[in-house]
Amino acid sequence: MMLLALFGVLGLSIASVGIYGVMAYVVSQRTQEIGIRMALGALPWTILRSVLGSALLTMMVGLAIGLIGAWGLSGLVRAFLFEVQPHDPRVYGGVVLVLSIAGLAAAFGPARRASSVDPLVALRME
Repeated sequence: MMLLALFGVLGLSIASVGIYGVMAYVVSQRTQEIGIRMALGALPWTILRSVLGSALLTMMVGLAIGLIGAWGLSGLVRAFLFEVQPHDPRVYGGVVLVLSIAGLAAAFGPARRASSVDPLVALRME
């Protein structure tokens, strides 16, 4: 059981690093746009909210696809489950909660960096 828990934590860590990398790339691609928004008067918290909102939307789409796939394939793992039903809503809810928190925590760093973009530096990049 400890080995399975270790693999679960390792998988969650790898997923968090992946989300961080993707969000850092997206923010670096949108730096000029963010700089223009900041130059026109956007507040840092609105930029932070925008980046976190796009990350949350992407994660929710991925979670929905994953939940549909897990629900459909849950019959295949029925023999490996102990005291848990394959369609237990508490398990699915817990998975969504943990993955959402991990995803938002991973996206917070690039979002914070985006909210502190200097408009002059962003506009000079090109």
